[in-house]
Amino acid sequence: MTEPRDLIVAVVGPTASGKSGLALDLAGMLPGTLGASAPAELVGADAMQLYRGMDIGTAKTPPDERRGIPHHQVDVLDVTDEASVAAYQREARHDVGAIHGRGGVALVAGGSGLYLRALLDVIDFPGTDPGVRARLEAEAEGPEGPRGLHARLEVLDPDSAARIDPRNARRLVRALEVIELTGRPYSSHMPRREFQAPAVMIGVRRPWEELDRRIGARAAAMFRDGLVEETRGLIAAGLREGRTARRATGYAQALAVIDGEMGEDDAVGSVALSTRQLARRQAKWFRPDPRIVWLEAGEGAGGADARGRALADRAVDVVRSAAEGLGSVGA
Repeated sequence: MTEPRDLIVAVVGPTASGKSGLALDLAGMLPGTLGASAPAELVGADAMQLYRGMDIGTAKTPPDERRGIPHHQVDVLDVTDEASVAAYQREARHDVGAIHGRGGVALVAGGSGLYLRALLDVIDFPGTDPGVRARLEAEAEGPEGPRGLHARLEVLDPDSAARIDPRNARRLVRALEVIELTGRPYSSHMPRREFQAPAVMIGVRRPWEELDRRIGARAAAMFRDGLVEETRGLIAAGLREGRTARRATGYAQALAVIDGEMGEDDAVGSVALSTRQLARRQAKWFRPDPRIVWLEAGEGAGGADARGRALADRAVDVVRSAAEGLGSVGA
């Protein structure tokens, strides 16, 4: 029988909603709740936080604010590497297994929906073909750009086209590659809403007005805290050659500032706008999943600390309820 401590606890939601803070709070609370014999550890599910050195622009929790809690799937790729959801699935599941093997609680936190489902759900990823991929990538760089690929995808697989941003060349290339290699729509390879191991998903939600304010403040703070300088350092590490990393929100704008194509005030506004759009795409991705238990981050009296404690207490109740069917649960 699966033990309560083997329940995977995932904290999900739009960017800037407060996922990281809640996950850190839960890491201190859940080992006792679930009867674990070792501390909790975190597994990231943010595609951009995989990259070493991309700290400010991805809002990574600084090492000195991680409360001594190990973080996995953070800082595992160079900026010249291309992130792969299949590789993430393999490595993240290995991390979860190792955490459970040590007697600890595995917490997953992030807003990259496909990465979360790759880790949590029953899903297999089709292979790749370097020749097909190179041809599609060349088309994405051509006159019609990614929108030309998106138009083709609308004909071949309307369901996938509706989910993929027309500007997201990487995902468009992958969708068309899979269709060409398998003869099946890319959407037919999407994961079922079926956990591959016992898990619970807790969603953090805020009113859009509040979330937009937090996003705007975060964008301004990134440039104030040295995003342009961080980006200059990453150029030496090959950022401009990285197909995925150089397009990341924040770094694309910082590169434009460095190249004299955009002023810093305009860059802040562009980052805020792109992040707001990302938050709405994330919410749209998560909304149909009935397994997510949504909690409002701003509910309750008192200041931010009191509301944070109240949110964590409610999240612990959700976890305890989910664990009841797995065996005895601690107080």
